[in-house]
Amino acid sequence: MSPEDFDPAVTALLAAVQVTPAEVAACAPMTGGTYNSLLRLVLRDGRRWVVKRPPAAGSGSALRYEHDLLRGEAEFFRAARNVSGVPVPQLVHVEAGGSPPVVSGIVMTECPGVAWSEVDTSLTAGERTTLRQELGRVVARLHSLTGPEYDYPARPFGPPAADWRSAFTAMTGAVLDDAEHHGVELPRPTARVRELLAEAGEVLTDVTRPALVHFDLWQGNLLLDGDPGTRTLAGVIDAERMFWGDPVAEFVSLALFDDIERDDAFLAGYAEVAFTDAVRLRLDLYRCYLYLIMLVEAVPRRCSPEQLAWTRRTVGKHLPASLDAVASALAGQP
Repeated sequence: MSPEDFDPAVTALLAAVQVTPAEVAACAPMTGGTYNSLLRLVLRDGRRWVVKRPPAAGSGSALRYEHDLLRGEAEFFRAARNVSGVPVPQLVHVEAGGSPPVVSGIVMTECPGVAWSEVDTSLTAGERTTLRQELGRVVARLHSLTGPEYDYPARPFGPPAADWRSAFTAMTGAVLDDAEHHGVELPRPTARVRELLAEAGEVLTDVTRPALVHFDLWQGNLLLDGDPGTRTLAGVIDAERMFWGDPVAEFVSLALFDDIERDDAFLAGYAEVAFTDAVRLRLDLYRCYLYLIMLVEAVPRRCSPEQLAWTRRTVGKHLPASLDAVASALAGQP
C-alpha cells in the first residue's frame, strides 16, 4: 500500500495534524483486529503512528455495545496516560463529528515491541513469571483510576446507570437482545440466561466505584519489547472494549478459559484482591458476559466456518460451565 492509495478519510485525519501523504515514508494495514481497521504509518521524520477507524456505516456487524467504540478507546488512553508506569499509546488526534458526535478516527503513537502471543512459547518460566508480575502491577495501577459513571463511555444503552448492578444488567441484556436479533443459537435458552443473571444481580451491589476496565487483556493486546530473557511490557493496546465498572471483570480476559486464581505471579504483582465467594460469583458473571459476546459476534461478523466452529465448540463449552457456577453459587453449593 502507498500513501497515494489512502482513503480520503485517512488523508483528512492526517491533515488535521498537519501531515500530508507525501510525508509518509511507509504504510501498511495491520492485521489481528476483528472490528476496527488499523493502518501503521512511518513518517519521514521517523515518527511511527497507528490510524484506527471504525467499520463503514451500515455494515451491519455491530452489536449494541459496540456503538462508538473508539470513544471508549480514546478515553482509556487519556486516563491511562495519567498513571505512571502504564505503557499505552499517546493520542495524536481524535476525530469526532455528527450529532450526537461519534468518533470516526484516532491517530496515535505506535508502541514498540511484538504481541506477547507471538513469543509466549519462547519465554522461559522465569521470564514469564517476571512479566506476569509486571502485568499485575500495571493492571492494578489502571484499576486505581475512577471514572465519572458506570458504563461504556459512548452510553450505548441510554443515560448512565445509577449503579453497577443497573449498568451490568443493561450490558448483558443488550448482548442477549443481539443474540435474538441475529438468530444466534446459545447453549442455554436466552430467557433462562436472563433469569439466572438477574437472580445473581444482588452481588453486584458490592461494587461501589467505577474503575477503569480494559476487558480485553489477552496476550494479543499486550506488547513485549527487549531481548530474550530481558523482555518488558511495552504496550497495552486495543482498549476499544473498555468500560467503567468492576475491576474484577478484568480477570476474565487475563486468564481466558482458565482460572486467574492459579496465576500466582500476576496476583503477586496485583496484590489487591481477595477471592471471597462473592468475588468469585461476580467473576463468573463476567465470564458469562464475555462468552456471550464471543458467541454472538461471530454471526454478524460472518466468521469463516472454521472460526465459527471453534467458537461454538470452545466458548459453547465454557459458557454453560460458567452459568452452572452462577446457579451453584446462588443455591449455596460449593
